[in-house]
Amino acid sequence: MSEPASISSGIAERYATAIFEIAQDSKRLPKLETGVDALAEALDASADLRAMIASPIISRAEQSQAMSVIGDHLKLPPSLSRGLGLMAQKRRLFAMPQLIVQLRSMIADHNGEVRADVTSAKALTKTQSDKLIETLKANIGKDVKINATVDESLIGGLVVKVGSKMIDTSIRSKLASLQNSMKEVG
Repeated sequence: MSEPASISSGIAERYATAIFEIAQDSKRLPKLETGVDALAEALDASADLRAMIASPIISRAEQSQAMSVIGDHLKLPPSLSRGLGLMAQKRRLFAMPQLIVQLRSMIADHNGEVRADVTSAKALTKTQSDKLIETLKANIGKDVKINATVDESLIGGLVVKVGSKMIDTSIRSKLASLQNSMKEVG
């Protein structure tokens, strides 16, 4: 892991632990989970938000005020809103993507769930998603939540990541494997 990535991860882990423990003590974990999902969706959808959290030009006060407005708009739970405000005051908003990952992981562990990152060439239907969840649950032995993304460059098939395990059944990887085999022969 590169140094900046490990620094961001360490910062995010400390804030995530504090936010999670406050939400857990006040029995608001379901609201925290909803808030984290809303924040992740906003971060994915808004290039302006991504630029704002990474900008060294925007003042701490402006970042803090922006996070307050975003927290109100997204109806984030108080622990998450205050945590984001503190991150803005301390110039730590650049670690927000890692904060989301850490919080999702902590919530999943608390709920006895495992998060699976699934990348497919086309969006999965509800039936396909349910069948995949059922199959993963049978193999892992825990409830599974899917974080689905679409990558058309896969051509077809799926890439499933659960923890440190990855299953790549994409046509792209099969073609790459075939290409490597042909290079060895010729």
